[in-house]
Amino acid sequence: MATDYYAVLGVPRDASQDQIKKAFRRLARELHPDVNPDPKTQERFKEINAAYEVLSDPQKKQVYDLGGDPMSGAGGGGAGGFGGGFGNFSDIMDAFFGTASQRGPRSRTRRGQDAMIRLDVELSEAAFGTTKDIQVDTAVVCTTCSGEGAAPGTSAQTCDMCRGRGEVSQVTRSFLGQVMTSRPCPQCQGFGTVVPTPCPECAGDGRIRSRRTLTVKIPAGVDNGTRIQLAGEGEVGPGGGPAGDLYVEIHEVPHPVFQRRGDDMHCTVTIPMTAASLGTKVPLETLDGMEEVDIRPGTQSGQSIPLHQRGVTHLRGGGRGDLIVHVEVTTPTKLDPEQEELLRRLSKLRGEERPIGEFKPGQQGLFSRLKDAFNGR
Repeated sequence: MATDYYAVLGVPRDASQDQIKKAFRRLARELHPDVNPDPKTQERFKEINAAYEVLSDPQKKQVYDLGGDPMSGAGGGGAGGFGGGFGNFSDIMDAFFGTASQRGPRSRTRRGQDAMIRLDVELSEAAFGTTKDIQVDTAVVCTTCSGEGAAPGTSAQTCDMCRGRGEVSQVTRSFLGQVMTSRPCPQCQGFGTVVPTPCPECAGDGRIRSRRTLTVKIPAGVDNGTRIQLAGEGEVGPGGGPAGDLYVEIHEVPHPVFQRRGDDMHCTVTIPMTAASLGTKVPLETLDGMEEVDIRPGTQSGQSIPLHQRGVTHLRGGGRGDLIVHVEVTTPTKLDPEQEELLRRLSKLRGEERPIGEFKPGQQGLFSRLKDAFNGR
């Protein structure tokens, strides 16, 4: 007399796959040999395992419901031996650890990868922000097949090897007995469907390479390495899947006059010794237009003059950095006789000129300093 597998699992003949799986898990936790070593219990465990192997497989279940022998074909082996013919080893693990096995065909549609390009910007563009058009070369949805991958007028068909399951089963012997394992179908690569006539434009991938123009808004205050994210503008995924993101990495082009340090800018102005002594105003072309830098009398070489709020806009929060003007004072290296006489008289008026050799350390006069510069010392 044939075994009533539905009665073994305690489920009605019209039970769903979910009901069958739940019943098997409950009984497996109670009757597994590691939990209950009673020999009678082990025989009972073999029965529920054999029942689940048949009822969890749609093909075997159909043969069984029609009165045939579901274990007579390939992959059979009956319920003989310990654990004879596990329905799926992952279901045993699932019964104890509650991990859901991912079964069934995988989707042809997947999310695309992120992409990144580098964009050169001028200092003024980084300081105040701008809008730029960029060209990107990424994968886009194939316009011929709309991402389906099949040639126009055709469509994907159910795989005849796995019959749409995306996986094939194989029975192997181990110390546990006969164990049924599953692997992706080699004919459809686990998709459950095949494309007999691929799209000639994308070769069945559902996407093609294309160059397009995008408009990017560059916020004020960006710096080298700043990345701007453009959601959904990256690579379209296989099968016409959703696109990844595009990241625009900022590269600031060096400026011929200003050097940027954070949100502050620095530059150097060179003035003659007389201008530093008497004071002057030096015109300077800044990012905001022409400015006059006030050089006060007696300014020394190496001093800095800040121009507030003339730097780069803060990326987060209001306000701007400063423009720091560094002053470099030059000393004349060649003097004609008249210039030398004028400087000699000035040195005497200031009490700085003394015969060489009479100076104390740190007391060298103006004219002698000029003479040393002239002689290259």
